[in-house]
Amino acid sequence: MNVNPCHAAVIIWDHRTPCTNSAMSKLEQAIVSIVEVFEEYAGKDDKKRELSNAELSELIKKQLCSPDFKDKIDKEDIAEALDKIDKNHDGQVNFREFSQCVALLARGYFRKKHDKGKGKDKGNQ
Repeated sequence: MNVNPCHAAVIIWDHRTPCTNSAMSKLEQAIVSIVEVFEEYAGKDDKKRELSNAELSELIKKQLCSPDFKDKIDKEDIAEALDKIDKNHDGQVNFREFSQCVALLARGYFRKKHDKGKGKDKGNQ
């Protein structure tokens, strides 16, 4: 019987299984941080679940400004992520669009860290 590895991981990860470590893992902290950053900037106007253009602009200026980070990701990957952020072109960025942008930035960081150019080993990135 073939079991999809992703399905096996879901079976292993059961919220009822007690965790032996009370501190959040790095991944858990990263997930919480992504949600909290979105909520911090999306909460500034009447649409609490979406980023307006002004809110998105402020988020980018304040959260993606470190020269250290910019050196760890190609400018083309940043441009691609920001270009694709408002997929439905409604002038608002919902959490799904925002999280997809974050995933593209993470992929760009991974590519640069492992010295993989755009298009190479595309299926493994």
